[in-house]
Amino acid sequence: MGGVAGQRETEDQRARGARTVKRVTLRDVAQAAGVSHQTVSRAINGKGEIDPKTQQRVLDVARQLRYRPSRFGRGLVRQDVVSVGLIVPDVVNPFFPEFVAGVIAAADERDWQVLVASTENDRSRELALVRSLGRQVDALVGYISQPDAQLEPYVGTVPLVLVDRGLDTSRHALVHIDTAAGIRAGLAHLIGLGHRRIGLIDCECVTAPMVRHRTFLEVVGEHALPVDEGWIVMGEQSPAGGSAAFEALYVAHPDLTAVVAFNDLVALGALRATRRLGVRVPDDCALVGYDGLSVVDLVDPPLTTLHLDKRRLGELAIHQVDRLLAGELPPPIVLTPTLDARGTT
Repeated sequence: MGGVAGQRETEDQRARGARTVKRVTLRDVAQAAGVSHQTVSRAINGKGEIDPKTQQRVLDVARQLRYRPSRFGRGLVRQDVVSVGLIVPDVVNPFFPEFVAGVIAAADERDWQVLVASTENDRSRELALVRSLGRQVDALVGYISQPDAQLEPYVGTVPLVLVDRGLDTSRHALVHIDTAAGIRAGLAHLIGLGHRRIGLIDCECVTAPMVRHRTFLEVVGEHALPVDEGWIVMGEQSPAGGSAAFEALYVAHPDLTAVVAFNDLVALGALRATRRLGVRVPDDCALVGYDGLSVVDLVDPPLTTLHLDKRRLGELAIHQVDRLLAGELPPPIVLTPTLDARGTT
């Protein structure tokens, strides 16, 4: 306990120290990079008319010097307050309010501000939000699906923490969700109960595409289950989507005995479909969700789910911001869902 507290204190001291040193100017970056200050301005603001290699060199130098454009002269925030921009895909999906609450709670402990924005599940909005919000804050946290090469001109020198991304980025801090391990745990639970005809309701996921799909096929292959890709049905990320997907899966494979759903909302829709079709859960068909939403406590039978600590996810994202503001590029933090076996299995 004392060691953790001491470590946290040291990290906070480093972060505060990084914010009290003399502010690096645009001309400092220009001198270090061997270019004009106009070139630095164009590189950082993504204005074009600059060679991509030169732009990348300028951005790398700016990061090394911990250069941040001054936002205080525009009266956006008080100079003595650290602000973090948070970008989420959807504020209506009950997964994200818990995550946002974790970010805000961890920021409050540090007397930081949080500005929240949503892409409204529109991938094309990500880069514009990164640029506009990045001009108002000291650091960004986001569910961003764009690859590093696309992100760079929009991020500029703003410290960025990516959430639920693969481990394939080297320029930004990460909080990685090990979805594959979670799906494996859910399937192992079902297989351990004797299920062999297992289906998957999958959905589009821009930050971690095809992870459930690939993991499902790997596991059923390892256990020589009598199922294949035809036992995977795509659906919308909603209860209605889960209901329609379960019905399609059941019509195609009436002998199935278990289903893993993309998330809890989809699983709740699937549960609704089982009642409409006269399928008893778990007697005729077991059901496993993913996320561990609080709403799963309100259904009967209670939903078995792969629980993810969403508040902890937000806290870890702010921890990574702290490290970035202290001048470090921290290693990825991995969060793994845990099985919460309930009444649907």
